[in-house]
Order: sequence, then C-alpha cells, then structure tokens
Amino acid sequence: MNGGRWRRIASQIGRSVTVWAVSTVTMLVLAGLLPDFQLQSADGDSATRIAVTAAFGAGAFGLLSALVWPLLVRLLLLVPALVLGLLVFFLNGALLLVALRVNPSAHGAASPETAVVVAAVMSAVASATGGALAVRDDDAYRRRLYRLADRRRGRTGPPCPPGPGTVFIQLDGVGHDVLRAAAGKGAMPTVARWLGDGTAPGTHRLTPWRTDWSSQTGSSQLGILHGSNHDIPAFRWYEKDTREVMVCNRPSSAAELQRRAVARTGDGGLLTLDGASRGNLFSGGADEQALVLSIAVRRRSRETRSRAGYFAYFSDPANAVRTALSFGAEVAREIGQSLRARLHKVRPRVSRGGLYPFVRAFATVVERDVVVAAVIGDMLAGRTAVYADLVAYDEVAHHSGPHSRDAEKVLARLDRSLALIEKAAEHAPRPYRIVVLSDHGQSPGETFHARYGLTLADLVRAGCGLPVPRRAQRTHSGAEARNTVRAAMGRPVEEGGEQHRPSRRRSEPLVLASGNLGLVSFPDVGHRMSREEIDARHPALLATLANHPGIGFLLVRSEAQADAEHDGVVLGARGAEIPLDRLDEDPGPLAAFGPGAADAVRRTHSFPHTADIMVNSALDPADGEVLAFEEQIGSHGGLGGAQSTAFLLSPTALTAPVAEGAELAGAEHVHRVLRRWLRESDGPQIPLDDSPPQAHEDAPFTVPDGVVQDKSA
Repeated sequence: MNGGRWRRIASQIGRSVTVWAVSTVTMLVLAGLLPDFQLQSADGDSATRIAVTAAFGAGAFGLLSALVWPLLVRLLLLVPALVLGLLVFFLNGALLLVALRVNPSAHGAASPETAVVVAAVMSAVASATGGALAVRDDDAYRRRLYRLADRRRGRTGPPCPPGPGTVFIQLDGVGHDVLRAAAGKGAMPTVARWLGDGTAPGTHRLTPWRTDWSSQTGSSQLGILHGSNHDIPAFRWYEKDTREVMVCNRPSSAAELQRRAVARTGDGGLLTLDGASRGNLFSGGADEQALVLSIAVRRRSRETRSRAGYFAYFSDPANAVRTALSFGAEVAREIGQSLRARLHKVRPRVSRGGLYPFVRAFATVVERDVVVAAVIGDMLAGRTAVYADLVAYDEVAHHSGPHSRDAEKVLARLDRSLALIEKAAEHAPRPYRIVVLSDHGQSPGETFHARYGLTLADLVRAGCGLPVPRRAQRTHSGAEARNTVRAAMGRPVEEGGEQHRPSRRRSEPLVLASGNLGLVSFPDVGHRMSREEIDARHPALLATLANHPGIGFLLVRSEAQADAEHDGVVLGARGAEIPLDRLDEDPGPLAAFGPGAADAVRRTHSFPHTADIMVNSALDPADGEVLAFEEQIGSHGGLGGAQSTAFLLSPTALTAPVAEGAELAGAEHVHRVLRRWLRESDGPQIPLDDSPPQAHEDAPFTVPDGVVQDKSA
C-alpha cells in the first residue's frame, strides 16, 4: 500500500471523526437548549459521562442514517412524494429515538416532538460539515461524487463514452428578453458571466427563437425532444374522432402525444443514445427517466420508475430535511407575498389561495432540488445527453406576473442551480457542454374575465343565443406544474369527466382555454365545421367574437376558399376577412402580432384536430399585454407579446444555431439544432441543416413497454 493510499485513508478517518465530533457538540448544545431532551439520568451525571452519552448517541444516529434511512425511503417509494417529504422529519426523529435507546448508559431521552427537531438539526449540521470538509479536499470530493455516479449508472454499466456530453436545461417559461434583463441587472450572475460581463469574453451565445402558435410546454417540448409537434393546436383541445379532450400535462395525453410523434418521425427522440430525461412531460427516448409525466400514467412498478428520482434524492436524510425546510419556507413566502399584493391592491392580480402555495413550493423547491440532483448524478455517471425541465419560474410568473419581483427572485435561485451544475461538471468523468433554453416566454396582462366581467365561454354562449350564467365561472389556471404535483402525489390527474366526454346536444359549444388562445368546438358535428356551417347554425356567433374588443382575430375554415391552397380565413373586427393565402401581402388583424404570425396560423390550420373556431385574444402592441382566458396574469399559449420568443443559450464551442441573419423558428427547428450538436461530439462539425423535417406518417414503428428506442440503434 503506497503512501498516497494511506494518506487518503487517514483523510477519510479524519473527516469521519470531525463530523462525529461536530455532531456530538451539536447534541450537547441541543440538550442544553431543549428541556425535553436529556443526556443524563434524573440524579445527574458527570460532564464526562454526559459527553460519552452524547458521543455514542451521535455515532449511533449517524450509522442509522447511513444504513437504515435508504431502506426506509425505498420501502416508502410508493408513498406520494409530498407525503414522503412530510414524513422525513418523523422518520428522522424515530431514528434518533432508536439511537438513544441503544445507548449503553440508557440515560438519553427525548419526547417524540423534540426528537424530530434534534434529528433535523443534527442531519443538517452533519451534512454541512461533511460537505465542507469534502469540498476542501478535491480528491475526496471527486471520490464522493464518483460514488454517487456508481449508484446512478451501476458498477456493471457501460463505460463512459468518449467525447463531451451535453446537458440541456430548460428554464420553463423564461422569455428571451426576461433572461437578458435578469442577467443585465445582476439577478443571474452565472448567466451574465457566460454571456460575458465586460471583464472576460463570454463562453455562451444567446439566440432568440420563435415558438409556434401554441406557445406552451406541451407543443414546444414535444417538438424539441421528439422532432414533431404536428397536430398540437393548443394546451388542451377536443378531438372529434375520439370524443376526448387532450390536455398536454395529463399523463395519458402526454403518453399518446409522444406515441404519435414517434410514429410520425420514425425516430425515438433526442435522447435515445445514452440519454436521461428529468422532470419533463416527455421522455425524448431516454433509457433513464425520472419525474417524466408521459410514464406517470402507468401503475405500480412502472409508475415507481417515473418517481424513482425522489428515492435517489430523499435517500440522503440531509437532502430530505433541507428540502422539507425550504418547502415550508416557500409556502410561508408565497402567503406573505400574496398578502402584500392584496394589501397594496396590486393590479392585475389573480387568486393565489387554496392549494397554490403548496403547488408553488413543490415547483420552486422540491422539483428543482430533485431534478438538479438527478442531472448532477447523470453527469457524474457520464451520460451522453441529459434534458431536464425546471418549472419554477413559469409557475410563479403565471400568478405574480413575468416581470414581478417574486418571479425575479425565482430566476436568481435558478441561476444558483445552473452554477451548481457547472461546478459538478468539473468533477464529471468527461467534459460537458451546458445548453440552457426555454420552451416559450410569458406575456403580461389582466385576464379576459377581469377586464370584461365574463369568460370566453360566456361570450360564445351569448353569440349562440344560449343562456349565460348570471355569475361567470372562472376558468382555472392550466399551469404545467399542477398535474406534475398531482402525479408526484400519486393522485388521479384526469380532469372532470364531463370535460372529456362532452355532450352531443345540438348547439352546445365546447369552449377550452389555453392562455390567451381559445378553442370553440361543436361536439355534435363529426367534422371541422366551416364558416358557412357555423353562420347557418349561429348567425351572430362569428361577428360577436370578431368584433369584441378583447379578441384579436379568429381562424375558421371557409368553403369559399375550397379551391385555394389553404381553405381557411382569418376574421377580425369591422368585417376584416383575410384568406390564408393572402396573409403575406395583407396580414389584416395579424399585423399587430409580428412576423411569423401568418406562417404559424397557416400551419395550425393544417392540423387534423384544429378546433372549429380558433380565438386569439387582443394584443396591446405598446406594452405587449394580452388577455388570458384563464386565471393567469402571466400567460402563454397563443400569439402576442413575449410569450412567442423563447431563448437558446449555447456554448460558443458549438456551431451557431442558425446561419447569420437566419431565424430560428419553431420547436422542430430547435430539435434539429440540438440533434446536430449531439452529433458534433462524435466527429467533425456538421454544416447547418435548416431543411424541414421529414415526416414518416406511415412508417411502421412500435413502442415496446413504454420505452422509446431509436430505430437506427
């Protein structure tokens, strides 16, 4: 055994003894502060005996935490994740009580509630001490990270592939301008450093990209990960052939949408080659999946697989305690911020009560911590491609506003997560390129209901001559995090059955909202109705909608345009009527929505499941505000404002996303760019490929047991 090996052993022993000593002192201090925590007999003991009791108790608690805790968490893996988070304190307290019971002196005692507090403090102190000591010793820190990597990949797993790996971090809902502004004002120092802060050249380039008309995570992420978001007209839509409402963040819908994309492209996805998918709606064809919504619909062992990331994270009691404490702090923070907004009569404002504080805490704390830990584990395991979604900003911006102080603070915490991932990459077995991107932005503005006192559904019913409720029923928010939380809790995530099996009664319209995009369908008609058919049934409906000040434009099919390349027409106020073929020369009501709007509308019109009437809210060009048809003051899902401009932050070592002067438009285009970058790690740089994707709708392809594989593998 050489001298270096002896030094490492001595260093490990020294760190263990130091952690034990700090834990012992912590236990002594807590015994002095807490009246229900005793380390001596009723008759009193000498200081030496008390110290020995504390040392034995601290040592026993440390061993139990290391040996028993992972087994407890694995046994409780089927317990909903949020419930497990609450059980963390009680399980930790139970381990401390056991440690005191096995103490030979039998003088240690604590009430159950006190044991919970003591165990939490000791776990946090021990973790902080061990981590600080390990970081100071680079070799020890690297070995500790490699042990985590072994746990992630398995000692018998494949060797680390050659060449650099790539980590894609999606900051859900962060628009291009929001990111640039946050970096410029110092709220995101890591991003600012990557872009170049004047003291050093930047390592990354920032590129805006334009989303599709359906500017929401389901459409964008499916296009990015699987190369096709064909036939996704909105966040939720009604399909007449199946009589089902599809909802992008519903597990059964996400699984079906992924299946359709794979069948259309004939390819498993971006992550089929040694990839990992973390916290996403879709798998991307990855072998390693955790917290992926499209597989959460499966039960028992398959569902367990989707939530296995919780075990990997909560198996460390210090992680569990830290996240649980942060969860409680975030709930309190949201309640305080909501109360302050009400007291100051901030406008616009939406309801932030009920379960929302807990949904926000899950998105900004639990999901963030678990996903970041999983990404770090993937890098340490040397995986080739990792794609992870952090939904924190999107959830807060929906309720507080995309430019609010609340949302800016979330961006600062996400920036710290990026710094942590960057630091972990230094200890990975291969170099990593970190690419950060978003799926869409968010546009501010009050809700349609707040502005006009009625919902889109009420307006549609009025235009149809149907009775309108005297009190408008608000449309609840469809923020992406909500069903993610429900899946994590193991609760059903299906929406009300009446929404998924609409009535076939004549003239009863089905109105669905996706941010500032509305969809009107008539379930009793088996095909997409034309303008002429709608006018014949409800003569006042289209005029009522098109002339309303809160609506920007409508898209309907027209029999008068049957001989044209596109048989659709855009309707606007004061009788505006522009066939799709003429939008380039006369955009009409689309003029305010900027370049690319016409192409986005024409593409959506070609989808088989586009609604009978597509309704986009009005846009205020001066401030980029839109009117959401849901309860959101920061919204996305349609056209208008910052929601349509996402970002791509890529290392300059990679080829440019597009040629100079060209536009990066559409999620499918982003997919081709990311796939090109993955190929670059295997050889010479590949020229820019801006050709449209090739669809293989009839290509035979099966998805065995829910695991997507690349056909070329």
